[in-house]
Amino acid sequence: MSTLLDAIAAGPVVLDGGLSNQLESAGYDLSDALWSARLLDEDPAAIVAAHRAYYEAGASVAITASYQAGFEGFARRGASRERAARLMALSVDLAREAARAAAVRRPLWVAASAGPYGAVLADGSEYRGRYGLSVADLEAFHRPRLEVLAAARPDILALETVPDADEARALLRAVRGLGVPAWLSYSVAGGRTRAGQPLEEAFAAVADADEIVAVGVNCCAPDDADEAVRVAARVTGRPVVVYPNSGERWDAVARCWTGASTFSAARRPADRGLLRHRRQRHHARDREG
Repeated sequence: MSTLLDAIAAGPVVLDGGLSNQLESAGYDLSDALWSARLLDEDPAAIVAAHRAYYEAGASVAITASYQAGFEGFARRGASRERAARLMALSVDLAREAARAAAVRRPLWVAASAGPYGAVLADGSEYRGRYGLSVADLEAFHRPRLEVLAAARPDILALETVPDADEARALLRAVRGLGVPAWLSYSVAGGRTRAGQPLEEAFAAVADADEIVAVGVNCCAPDDADEAVRVAARVTGRPVVVYPNSGERWDAVARCWTGASTFSAARRPADRGLLRHRRQRHHARDREG
């Protein structure tokens, strides 16, 4: 396969597992407003090792450590705008480095992660949406960071954990003309976006965007993902992207996982698209009750 888009058109493509899970299993404390993006500055080699582990475990796509990265978050840690841009671009370079180092002989690709506005706030609002900002305000927030990530030349932009169809519309405006394809995945619950919109409406909002090559869901319950990807495929006619949580719930008081995993690698929600078959826990576990 010459490109990731060729591979998606041909059949399922396996994504990596949760980057934070791999880093935490290696002993890193990610209880920080920047989450794994903190290590872009403090220990980039750890990120390379995590990406490489997933490539060597069978993933064909690594999602970068830029989900919670933004000019505002890095500024709170004293980084200049120029330094913040270099760190965001570095997230793509590290995934490329891991692909070169991985002991595999198959095509490997990089998805540059861009989380929602609420992720940079680090207050859990990414799981509610409805920030009180206009579509134009959200576009103005997203465009500069997406320009930085696109300039680093990933294979695709991962517009992920989007809680609100209004933010999806802003992201569509923000990626226009960047020259890099993107997938867009909502965070959903009970057949609606986290902000409460029907999924048919949410997926219809992105159905005609040329830049969006796959649509779907992430960071949601496995059962919610099953129906959501069927709606996504029907409404948009695009390949789907799906990477749900494993099903446990995070107890913010006890600071531990409760319940049992409900995710199985036997789930097969689509014939073509980007799928995460490995076990993944919630990637913002200390911010959702």
